[in-house]
Amino acid sequence: MKLPQTTLVKLAAGALVMGNALCVQAQTAAPTAAPATTIAPAASGVELSYNLGVVSDYRYRGISQTRLKPAVQGGFDAVLGGAYLGAWVSNITWIKDAGGKSKAELDVYGGYKYEASKSLTLDVGVLAYQYPRNQLTPSANTTELYIGAISGPFSAKYSRSTSNLFGFASSKGSGYLEANLDYELRKGTNVVLHAGKQTVKNNAAANYTDYKIGVTYEALGGKFAASVIGASEDFLAPNGKNLSKAGLVLGYTQTF
Repeated sequence: MKLPQTTLVKLAAGALVMGNALCVQAQTAAPTAAPATTIAPAASGVELSYNLGVVSDYRYRGISQTRLKPAVQGGFDAVLGGAYLGAWVSNITWIKDAGGKSKAELDVYGGYKYEASKSLTLDVGVLAYQYPRNQLTPSANTTELYIGAISGPFSAKYSRSTSNLFGFASSKGSGYLEANLDYELRKGTNVVLHAGKQTVKNNAAANYTDYKIGVTYEALGGKFAASVIGASEDFLAPNGKNLSKAGLVLGYTQTF
């Protein structure tokens, strides 16, 4: 399915980053922007962490944001009790492909995690995707509210846009539902599974599902990742490349 250029958007979850996404889930696109898993306490009582990584292809909700090319990404997280706040940035190409100017994505998020029981943690928050000077009409800038639940290796999350979704006209109220598994096979080695369903309000032709099957391995002070990521529909770049075809994505992230 080839959409109008103005809809070559960042539809998409993860990093992780929920593999990482429920933390505010960043996916290798993630985050989502992916909050860091290792945190160092600051003198103020606020716990701070920073992350820096590289991926062979920035995929978000199954769709390449970099025309199947590499990306450099990084961010920080601040945690106080159950409350958290963070930011994450990555290079992108899809805004330019859609006729805009921005070459970067900046995600700013905040929320609260509540331990409902020993086996269940709830997570609520807001995530703003910003594309400086994107010059698209409607603007690509998007804000989503989300609610998630984490139980052991399982997690689920629902995100709902409070603005137009990544440049789609009249798409306020679009939703993304995802389920994730991050299971430790042995110390330092995890299997990561993800499935998601994107619905775009008033733009049914853009609805699709996405998936991720991968493994992560901790070594050299960071985390290596290898995943097969794809989506149920074809999203084509102006040069004809299929941005959602199933492909192997490699990455490395270091948290400090």
